[in-house]
Amino acid sequence: QLQLVESGGGLVQPGGSLRLSCVSHGLTLAYYTIGWFRQAPGKEREAVSCMSSSGGSTTYADSVKGRFTISRDNAQKTVYLQMDNLKPEDTGVYYCAGAGTIQYTCDISEFGSWGQGTQVTVSS
Repeated sequence: QLQLVESGGGLVQPGGSLRLSCVSHGLTLAYYTIGWFRQAPGKEREAVSCMSSSGGSTTYADSVKGRFTISRDNAQKTVYLQMDNLKPEDTGVYYCAGAGTIQYTCDISEFGSWGQGTQVTVSS
């Protein structure tokens, strides 16, 4: 099972940027679909973006399209989420997770390995 550790969260003003990182301690990420999910206070955890093991398939939530970019460096066992033009509604705890399914998916129920999360707060 993957051991994932997120970093890069923080407090940023609306319109600002952050880059989140997710590092695998141990297993290579090369065989896993990786997703970024977020959970706002009082809300369910939702998918933000996912990328297939090869990097050939990506998914973005409608609310972040054009603002967020997912990328991965399998050699460095790291996945990134570049977040630009941040809005207050992007506030929440951001988690990365891995899915070891054969077919690409961004279904949260398929992700079995989770990091501890990193807080992102967008506020003036």
